[in-house]
Amino acid sequence: MSSLEKVTAILDLFSVERPEWSVTEVSRALGIAKSTACGLLQSLDEMGFLQQVRRGKYRIGWRVAALSRVLFDTSPLVQIADRTIDQLVRQYGETVHLAALQRGRVVYLDKREGTQAVRVAITNVGTELHAHSSGLGKVLLANAPHHVVDRVIERHGLPRFTDRTITDPERLRAELDRVKAQGFAYDLGETLEDLCCVAAPVFNHAGVCVAALSFSVPAYRFRQAQAAYRNVITDAARRISVELLHEEEDSRWRRRKSA
Repeated sequence: MSSLEKVTAILDLFSVERPEWSVTEVSRALGIAKSTACGLLQSLDEMGFLQQVRRGKYRIGWRVAALSRVLFDTSPLVQIADRTIDQLVRQYGETVHLAALQRGRVVYLDKREGTQAVRVAITNVGTELHAHSSGLGKVLLANAPHHVVDRVIERHGLPRFTDRTITDPERLRAELDRVKAQGFAYDLGETLEDLCCVAAPVFNHAGVCVAALSFSVPAYRFRQAQAAYRNVITDAARRISVELLHEEEDSRWRRRKSA
């Protein structure tokens, strides 16, 4: 394992459930020498990516928050989607999510809770979740290369969250083929009981799926207007894709003008 891989592995250990790690715990978790773990943790502390909260104990550092702000404040995707998400929440009162695929997991980029929505506690901005059980995740996997899907299954598995969760690799692959063909995905209580979602892909100027947009709706309300929710979210995702294309064209024009 290279030094960079060790640093990444260390940062991956920190989570909401386990926000604090000691030198000894990192050493054991990663199977590296205690002296190596100590040196890497101290270096990350000096750079601001970690902070030592007491002797030998570390938490995520504030530099991560600063970089997060740079990312979100300068991302054309997030800025463009923001307007559409606001409109969706105001008009329909349901929870809207924007997410991307990162190392085989769904990472939530934006979340707005609607006026009539139940609170979805597990999907806060920055949260990473398994991809196989959500509408967002299925859209992102369906538009990813096959080897990415194979790697996700191998590394993360297909854990069961409800009786409806797809846990068989071949069933998942068939579902992803269907999602790719139809241009949207459903989560019919596959992650949380009594919560349904419909998601659609967002494409950049090169036709690459860079994110997915979804409605999250209580099951009883979703079943009453499933087709309507689907049509609204697919249309909204298309509008964001078009705006991303125009943003890239405008950016190219500005670069040529300033050259």
